[in-house]
Amino acid sequence: MNFAARTTGWRPERAVEIVAGTPPGGGLDRTARALVAAIEAERLLDVPVRVVNIPGDGARKAWGYIEAHAGDPHVLAISSPNLTTDRLVGLASFDHSAFTPIAILYNEYLAFLARSDSSLRAARDLLQMLATRAERVTVALSTALGNPNHIALAKVIRHAGGDVRAPRIRVFDSALDALADAEAGNADIAVITAASAVSALEAGSVRPLAVSSPARLAGPYAATPTWAELGADCIIGAWRGVSAPAGLRLEEIAFWERVLRAAVQGASWKAVLGRQHWTAMYLDGAGLREHLARENAEMATMLAELGLIQR
Repeated sequence: MNFAARTTGWRPERAVEIVAGTPPGGGLDRTARALVAAIEAERLLDVPVRVVNIPGDGARKAWGYIEAHAGDPHVLAISSPNLTTDRLVGLASFDHSAFTPIAILYNEYLAFLARSDSSLRAARDLLQMLATRAERVTVALSTALGNPNHIALAKVIRHAGGDVRAPRIRVFDSALDALADAEAGNADIAVITAASAVSALEAGSVRPLAVSSPARLAGPYAATPTWAELGADCIIGAWRGVSAPAGLRLEEIAFWERVLRAAVQGASWKAVLGRQHWTAMYLDGAGLREHLARENAEMATMLAELGLIQR
């Protein structure tokens, strides 16, 4: 007997969709597929569960799909801080409050990467360029202006003494597309989630300059300094979570909280955390609501201080 069958109260009556706002291989897609694998490994549902990719418009197309399924507990989406920052910078009219946040699953830190044959051989080279000629720096990032990737970049520019608005920013719908832009030589650096660059690092096509984590990451990033080591106030990540459409009943929310808590406690999920350089960060209920409220206030302050929005 699986987990759902042992659960009293509401449980899914038909197939469940987990929507990812990036193409296959993108950051939100990797989260969705890891979650599906964990749910299946732990036998947490007695109905099928599948990933639905709806990329485009910085993942905002996916939220349009979720909005159209109000009250349907069979449709979930992978969420991120972009729901907060998109509204703050005017890219969207909605934020987390337009949906039903269920949980945060983990945090993912960011990597600053240059092409392997770039003249930017270390973080200090990037800092010097940002300090003296930031307007000549082109940066590829995903998936929207003002998001944690952009904030991380702005923090580093401010540390260097440059103009946070000077670099040319190229925005892509997935981290893999932003990375490809740097690999092609169209951008000097890419600022993306660390896991997104692992294959390119192993292939030797890019070089890591620094990461935004509080301590060094493992694997291909073991020799890569953190911005904090270099004196920059840049410890920032992009968490990934799960939200549902607006209008869910309390028993439906409670069911999904139980499923997600069980999923992140399983061996399948824990193995993915290590492989993907993700940091465990499970929150639901009151803790989740408090985090989102605090993050909204902190993001508004940071974006205003960095000149990315007007207050």
